[in-house]
Amino acid sequence: MIDYPILSILTFLPILGALVVLLVKSQDEAVQNRNARHVALWISLGNLLLAGVMLSSFSISTSAMQMVEQHAWLPAFNINYHLGVDGISVLFVVLTALLTPICIAVSWNSITSRVKQYLAAFLALEGCVIGVFCALDFVLFYVFWEAMLIPMFLIIGIWGGENRVYATLKFFLYTFAGSVLMLVAMLYLYNASGGSFDIQNLAGLELALLEQKWLWLALFAAFAVKVPMWPFHTWLPDAHVQAPTAGSVILAGILLKMGAYGFLRFSIPILPDASEFFTPLIYTLSVVGIIYAALVAFVQTDVKKMIAYSSVSHMGFVTLGIFAATEDAVSGAIMQMVNHGIVSSALFMLVGVVYDRLHTRDLAKFGGLVQPMPIFAAVMMIFTLASVALPGTNSFVGEFLILSGSYEVAQWPTVLATTGVVLGALYMLWLYRKMVMGVPQAQVAKLTDMTTRERMMFVPLIILVFYLGLVPNPTLKLMQPSVEKLLDEYHDCTCGGDW
Repeated sequence: MIDYPILSILTFLPILGALVVLLVKSQDEAVQNRNARHVALWISLGNLLLAGVMLSSFSISTSAMQMVEQHAWLPAFNINYHLGVDGISVLFVVLTALLTPICIAVSWNSITSRVKQYLAAFLALEGCVIGVFCALDFVLFYVFWEAMLIPMFLIIGIWGGENRVYATLKFFLYTFAGSVLMLVAMLYLYNASGGSFDIQNLAGLELALLEQKWLWLALFAAFAVKVPMWPFHTWLPDAHVQAPTAGSVILAGILLKMGAYGFLRFSIPILPDASEFFTPLIYTLSVVGIIYAALVAFVQTDVKKMIAYSSVSHMGFVTLGIFAATEDAVSGAIMQMVNHGIVSSALFMLVGVVYDRLHTRDLAKFGGLVQPMPIFAAVMMIFTLASVALPGTNSFVGEFLILSGSYEVAQWPTVLATTGVVLGALYMLWLYRKMVMGVPQAQVAKLTDMTTRERMMFVPLIILVFYLGLVPNPTLKLMQPSVEKLLDEYHDCTCGGDW
């Protein structure tokens, strides 16, 4: 039993750590940068250790929020500092804590300008994202939701590629526009509830169907952009291409999951009738996104952009599973959010490894990497097979549960979505063949294989690929009580029905 505010520590330790990193000084810039990297790494590893303590103390026998912290913040408006985790959010807190030190390691040698500010931005981003997953007060959630835009904006806008200003403005405007509508919905719910921002209390609010529809659309604008669902996805490929490697890792690994998490925490429990009403729309957008993004990925020449479109396709399975609202489908969707965070992060890291050596992402410039970089080829094979959901890897569990659970209530959308699995296998295996197999060009033949630091970055992700693929039960049992509670309350409030 934890008797100290571990969620507050998890949230604010990285933010305070960002300030500490900014205070690191030395007359020698190289020494200053080295010290800043070590401080940031140790702070992020400390937060990962705390996340492990939280996970080990988490009870799988209850659906109630655990490790709850509640204090009056703005009592005049009934706004509270209210944190807690359940079987859904706890997984994303741990995933965020895991990917942050990996991102710092990824940037160890590739970022050489304004190193302190870069590392501080990542630590601040970690704290804000963990706050999003822990917040149980809508205002607190909204504050963290908006705050995380600032460090991500800076990461892409300062340390990104040639068109970074365009990409970061597009990212900011898309996400901020959706957030404004979420703010309107939040204020309406506050008035409708008689003055409460408590997310759990709002879930029991009785609203007319017309009210729910408008509120649902307002929240949908915020969450669909973040997922991102088709056709709100156009900011993502630009952001990925221009972002530094670690920026792409955290963007694909964590930030995309915030939209799907919003559906699970707000749309379904607070607006159940509207969620049921708009389920056919979600099915349609999900299926179109799965197939369209897979086809677009096939014709990309920029490797990063190809993986970005694959993320749009894979997240389509997540939204399909969430709104199918069966236990298997929702459990599979949550599992797939975690799996995608692991696999897509690793794929972007692999692109970064080659980019650091060749300074290009043009697929035509690659080929034959297996000869100078056999360890790289082996690691890429693992994550390629995980991406195509090979049985025994983590993605297979998530996609199988989504498709089997969705088929119970939505046969045709599920059948159409299954074509995305085939298309995904085609373009990922084609990518592997183009990059790794064949005769290397002259510049490729001179490359050196992954360093010890680079290999170590992939070790925890490889372990998770096979652990979650071969032993998924502990993770599924962790989320089961919370998923059952969510769906029981959802189906009690709706009339159900097939599509």
